[in-house]
Amino acid sequence: MNQSIIFADEQRISADRQAVHFDAQQSGVMIPCFVAIADLQKHHQGELTSEKAILDVFSQYRFDYEDLAQEAIEAEDINERGEVWVS
Repeated sequence: MNQSIIFADEQRISADRQAVHFDAQQSGVMIPCFVAIADLQKHHQGELTSEKAILDVFSQYRFDYEDLAQEAIEAEDINERGEVWVS
């Protein structure tokens, strides 16, 4: 595990982005990471109707999403807004 990338324990719904937002930190720089709610629904194989349900599904797959975000950060696959989107 690469210790130069640290993930914060908190996550939140970004309603305007229709995604779960979680943060990574690399060399002191915060990198916002997102997972689209539509992608979470695919894992859940159904519609997620509440924030709690969305965050519960995210929590089940959190380590997988962190691994994907770490790979994207290491590959410098960061968009023009400085964000990482994983699915």
